[in-house]
Amino acid sequence: MNRSSGDPAPCPLCGAADPPVIAGTGATGYRDCSACGLISMHPRHYPRPADEKAHYDTHENSPSDPRYRRFLNRLAAPMIERLKPGARGLDYGSGPGPTLSVMLREAGFPTRIYDPFYAPETDALTGTYDFITCTETAEHFHAPARDFQRVDRLLVPGGWFGMMTEFPSMDTDFGTWWYRRDPTHVCFYREETLSWIARRFGWRWERAGRTVAIFQKPEDARRGPD
Repeated sequence: MNRSSGDPAPCPLCGAADPPVIAGTGATGYRDCSACGLISMHPRHYPRPADEKAHYDTHENSPSDPRYRRFLNRLAAPMIERLKPGARGLDYGSGPGPTLSVMLREAGFPTRIYDPFYAPETDALTGTYDFITCTETAEHFHAPARDFQRVDRLLVPGGWFGMMTEFPSMDTDFGTWWYRRDPTHVCFYREETLSWIARRFGWRWERAGRTVAIFQKPEDARRGPD
């Protein structure tokens, strides 16, 4: 790794100063935070909102697509196993074709949606929820510290947070990794990053599949500030 030069920026998750650049990542210069393990794009390379939305508009996701449902079931199934009957939730980052919320409602769990581009109604962020899902969304967070703090505020004590994304492993060659090629993917979470997030908010967590992590907020947790 090379120490980043010029235009320093702290880690967007833990705030550590100017993480070093990962060699072989070209002009984008992804940074590797030794404090929390997050790999992140430098903010100067974040896509503009219009470009970001244009990229998302190319996605063809629909509740009527059985393949997409099978894909989302990687998170839906382990979440449903943990939920009490009638639990109420939020799909945070629902995208252009909300589907997971439909699947959860069909399973008996009323689920609202929020997405900064496609469902920006902020009243969805004013209540609290028994569970929150975040599928193929956390890698798009430009301000992950804010987003995870928001999730913590929105979860009731004892609530569940399910996150699905591709996690780089110890064997991942980040310079050639296919998942980073998406220009809207700006943050990548190692296992040590998931552990850091859990410690930060006092959550418990476990892996529930290759691409799925599930967190639980303690029963005795207090609601924190946004």
